[in-house]
Amino acid sequence: MPDNPSLSSRAALTLLIVVIVLWGTNWPVMKVGLEYIPPLLFTSMRMLLGCLCMIAMAWVTGYLRLPRAGEWSLILGVGLVQMAMFLGLVTIALQFVPAGRSSILAYTTSLWVVPLAALTLGERLNRLRLAGFVLGIGGVVVLFNPFGFDWSDPYVVMGNGLLLVAALCWALLIVFVRARRQQGPPLALAPWQFAVASVVLVPAAVVTEDVGRVAWSDPTLLAILFYNGPIATAFAFWAIISVTRTLPAVTTSIGSLGVPAFGLTASTLVLGEQLTGTNVAGLLLIATGVAMVTLSEKNGGGEPAAAAAVSDTEDHA
Repeated sequence: MPDNPSLSSRAALTLLIVVIVLWGTNWPVMKVGLEYIPPLLFTSMRMLLGCLCMIAMAWVTGYLRLPRAGEWSLILGVGLVQMAMFLGLVTIALQFVPAGRSSILAYTTSLWVVPLAALTLGERLNRLRLAGFVLGIGGVVVLFNPFGFDWSDPYVVMGNGLLLVAALCWALLIVFVRARRQQGPPLALAPWQFAVASVVLVPAAVVTEDVGRVAWSDPTLLAILFYNGPIATAFAFWAIISVTRTLPAVTTSIGSLGVPAFGLTASTLVLGEQLTGTNVAGLLLIATGVAMVTLSEKNGGGEPAAAAAVSDTEDHA
């Protein structure tokens, strides 16, 4: 798979739809996977498999090399914050929160970028961006209304909170990436970013989880790990990089909002999760808010937050 394929706009749009389906489907896949493997070990295996695939991909495309001195901050930032922390928290939260709802809350990332970028980077809060932020936060409020989930269950409350913390972590990384103008090729850095996440997650899983209970020969678990690692992580990473090099950033950013929508739909169809009015209303408000924020950043000459996350970090869970 070449690093910079010559894609037509139609082919890029088709590939974007494929990525949306893969990432959206991965939410119920991860939910089922947690019945077979503990969360941190699950995330560890995803990172290890992704690392091996990215090493092979970087070698084939000629990008396999040692990191340069100026690239280590980005490697450590993405590996620790985006891959280890974000994905670790999301996978832990999935034990207690429905997959469809989780996909929505995890996609509030672009909303948290707005105040963080204004405070740390001095980015201007124009009317469209501010309106989008308020609308998106309204969606979060809807999801956290007293009837939105069981507030009497501390694990459910914790799970919902962890998803917002995970989204905030991703937002912090996006602001960090924006502040750095010099970034290496994604395929050259990805193997090292996956490796950093693996180095952190594997010991954490071994120390805190009962890894001995995992039935590694179970065909369902093997299928889930194959989908989660090589397909939804490594292949989707290559695919979205190819898409962002062909389509306008705003198209990729707004198009990526199809992931939580497809995640909600797939979770309803595959897992039988209830399609509640709260989830639908929250998704619509958050998606509209993120779209407005994205358009405001495009009009202001900046790179949309979701596009920055796609091109400089790993994935959308």
